[in-house]
Amino acid sequence: MQLFGIKTPLIRPGDDFSEVLIKALKANGIRPQDDDIVVLAESAVATAEGRVVALDSVKPSKKALELSKQFENDPRKMELIIRESDEILGGIPGVVVTITKGVLSPSAGIDNSNAPEGHVVLLPEDPKRSAIEIRKKLMENFGCNLAVIVGDSRTQPLRLGCVGIALGCAGIEPVEDMRGHKDLFGKPLMITRRATADNLVSAAQLIMGEADESTPAVLIRDAPVRFIEGSEEIPVISREGCLYFGCFRC
Repeated sequence: MQLFGIKTPLIRPGDDFSEVLIKALKANGIRPQDDDIVVLAESAVATAEGRVVALDSVKPSKKALELSKQFENDPRKMELIIRESDEILGGIPGVVVTITKGVLSPSAGIDNSNAPEGHVVLLPEDPKRSAIEIRKKLMENFGCNLAVIVGDSRTQPLRLGCVGIALGCAGIEPVEDMRGHKDLFGKPLMITRRATADNLVSAAQLIMGEADESTPAVLIRDAPVRFIEGSEEIPVISREGCLYFGCFRC
């Protein structure tokens, strides 16, 4: 498997991210081939889509003021967290744990980094739709079959550091069902499902970085994944079926 970082100019609200990406690929001497996968940083996609908010434009509600004191957070950012999240579960000083778009997310995925001073970047409104649209334009331009993943970073319970998580994808099967496959001793796997899209985002983030690398996209070649026509929703599970939530409920 090969990974190629794609450096771009600074992404600004209103940019056509597909066009920026096409120019950057050509400038970097990278020509996509059939069954390549392009992983995109959600902050770059969201910025181009205009999901950048000036904190001074946000008026905190009473609830936001109360929660900002509890979790030692900017009340304006807390107001955005309330608007963007499905549910607020708790938190620690400076960070709120939310359910956003069906999954656990720190502070509803709202990012202070890679945003102008006094601004924050929200998650893309519909990451799957973003992946579909960008994939279509890339395939039309380069004349080959591609997959696109919009990804973010998340922390793991009781582990220091971030790993990748796919927010939306098109062109590959995001989670592969490995049940029935045999292990080294011939025993069938009973519960294993491989988080293919998440793993690809984690690999890409080694090249993307989290700071000033200016590499919001990575092209992955020769990945052992299942390509599909169109797109699938990234599966989520119920709280009752989640190992971590199940333990906490007990």
